[in-house]
Amino acid sequence: MKVVLLERVDNLGAIGDVVTVKDGFARNFLLPRDKARRATEANLKAFEIERAAIVARNEKNKADAQVIADKIDGQTYVMIRQAGETGQLYGSVAGRDVAEAIKAEGGNVTRSQVVLNTAIKTLGVHEVLVRLHAEVSATVKMNIARSAEEAERQAKGEDVIAARFDDERAAAEEAAQELIEGGAGQQEGFGEEA
Repeated sequence: MKVVLLERVDNLGAIGDVVTVKDGFARNFLLPRDKARRATEANLKAFEIERAAIVARNEKNKADAQVIADKIDGQTYVMIRQAGETGQLYGSVAGRDVAEAIKAEGGNVTRSQVVLNTAIKTLGVHEVLVRLHAEVSATVKMNIARSAEEAERQAKGEDVIAARFDDERAAAEEAAQELIEGGAGQQEGFGEEA
């Protein structure tokens, strides 16, 4: 299906471009979201008449998105979640969760604007792309931890999972050394002649 684009669409074209796309993509995505119109003779003439208004509307939307991007770009949002000993989350953090965390801090983001190829399934600090407009995006950091204290340690750059295993290993080595020095397994009077 041939369509004329009403806004810039990634990997497709810019405003006013006439492109050929699959019917389903046009019917299910471009047309309902008012990103394009069918490239009929009447629609092409109407587009040329409205071109200045469409470009102005796009610039206003872009400016509004840039204001939001400036506010949230580089921000870190803390999410407290339950996780196992190895740092694997009992659930996962999806785009909806990221959008809700940003909204709770005063940002205006919808879950469709959050770009997550796969859900976040481990503790740690993860960078997430937020595409606010076809030409405007921001990157936020999601600090996913089991407690506020752990989130603070992660924010400083500490790997809390590795640190915990290091602490446990050091404690085990110390206990083993104490057993060796204390003569573990030896009994008083054992081996002595009476």
